[in-house]
Amino acid sequence: MAEAVRQAKFVEGNLLKHIAVMSLTSSVGLMAIFAVDLINMVYISWLQDAAKSAAVGYAGAVMFFTTAFGIGVAIAVSALVAREIGMRNLAAARALATSGMVLGLGVGVVFSAVIWLFVPQIAGLLGATGETHTQTVIFLRWYTPSQPLLMAGIIGGAILRSHGDARRSMMTTVWGAVALAALDPVFILWADWGLEGAALAGGVSRVVIAVFAILPILRHHGGFDPIRPDELRADTAALAAIAGPAILTQLATPVGQAIVTRMVAGYGEGAVAGMAVAGRLTPVAFGIIFAMSGALGPIIGQNYGAGRIDRVRRAFLDSLIFSGAVIVGMSLLLFICRGWIADVFHAQGMMRELIYLFCGPLSLLFFFNGAIFSANALCNNLGAPMQSTVLNWGRHTLGTVPPALWLGAIWGAQGVLIGQALGGVIFGLVAVWLGLRVVGRVARAA
Repeated sequence: MAEAVRQAKFVEGNLLKHIAVMSLTSSVGLMAIFAVDLINMVYISWLQDAAKSAAVGYAGAVMFFTTAFGIGVAIAVSALVAREIGMRNLAAARALATSGMVLGLGVGVVFSAVIWLFVPQIAGLLGATGETHTQTVIFLRWYTPSQPLLMAGIIGGAILRSHGDARRSMMTTVWGAVALAALDPVFILWADWGLEGAALAGGVSRVVIAVFAILPILRHHGGFDPIRPDELRADTAALAAIAGPAILTQLATPVGQAIVTRMVAGYGEGAVAGMAVAGRLTPVAFGIIFAMSGALGPIIGQNYGAGRIDRVRRAFLDSLIFSGAVIVGMSLLLFICRGWIADVFHAQGMMRELIYLFCGPLSLLFFFNGAIFSANALCNNLGAPMQSTVLNWGRHTLGTVPPALWLGAIWGAQGVLIGQALGGVIFGLVAVWLGLRVVGRVARAA
C-alpha cells in the first residue's frame, strides 16, 4: 500500500508545478530527438539538392501517419495505467502495461508493412513527382521498417510517465538523440550515403529509444507480466475503447498535414522544402507543449481515479496558462533568430519566405493548438475520447481545407499556411469550451 501511495504522486501538491515539471522533463527528450531531426534536415540541405530537401518534407507527412498509431496506443496505456495507480492497484497497472506494449508492437509491425508496400503510391498522392518522388521512396523504404521500435519507445515512455517517472521517460529520447547526433554526420556527409544514411541513423536511434524505455520498466516499475491470451483479449478491449478514438484523433493531424503538403506542392520544391523546415522547427520550438499533452494525461488520470474532479478542472486551466507563457516566449525567440535560421538552411526565394512567415505571427497562433492538445488529454482521460476525435478531425478538415484554399488562392503558398493557422484559432476556442463541458459533466455524475 505504501508503494501505491508513493506512486500516486499527482493527487497532492501544486498542479501548475506538476504540469511544468512533467512537461519540461518530458520535453527535454522530445526536443532532443526533434532537434537532431532538424539537424538531419540541415545536413540534407547542405547537399544543396532541392529534390532531397523536398523529399524529406514529403516523407515527414507520411511518417506522421505511422507515428499517430503509436501515440494513440500510448494515450490509452497512459490513461488506464495512471488510473489504476491512482486507485492503488499496481498489479492491474502492470497487466495493462504489458497488454499495451504487445498491442502497440503488433499494430506497428502491420501498419509499417502496409506503408512500406505502398510508398510509391502514397508519395504520388502527396504531389511528389520526378526525382523528388524517387528520393522520397528511397528514404521511406529505408526508414519505415524501424517504426515499430519507435512505437515501443513511445509506449514505454508513456508507462514511465504514468508512474510519475518523468526523468527516465525523458532519457529514452535523450539517448536516442545522442545516437542520432553522432551517426547523422557520419552516414550523411562522411560516408556520402545521403538520404539512405539519414534513414539508417534514424533506425539505430530508434533501437536505442526502445531499449532505454523498456529497461527502466523492468528494473524499477515491476516489469511486465507473462503474456496470457485471455488477459490480453480483455485488456485489448479496454485499451481499444480509448486507443481507437485516440488513434483516429491523432490521424487527423497527418491527414491535415498531407492536405497542406499537397496544396503547397503546386508552388514548387522550394515551397515544400520551406514547409518541411517549418514542420521540423515546430516540435523543437514547442516541444514543451507537445510534451505537456502527454504529461497532462497521468496528472488528470491519477486525480480522476482518486475522485478529485476539482483538481482535474484546475489542471486543465493551468495547462492553458502554461501553454500561453511558453508560446509567447518561444515565438519571440524565433522572430529574433529568423534570419539566422534561414541562412543555416541556405534558404532562398519561397523557402526563405515561408521560414520568415512561420518565425513570427504563425508561431504565436500555436497557442490554440496547445489548447486542443490539453482538451484532447482531458477528454481521453475522462472517458470521452470521441470528443477528442471529433475536435481534431474538425480542426484538420473544416479548420484547414476551406481557409487554406481560400487564402492560398489569394496569397499562394503563404496563404495556405496562414489559412491552416487561422482555422486552428477557431477550433482552439471550441476545445476550451468542450474541455470545461466534459469536466462539468463528470463532476455532476460524481
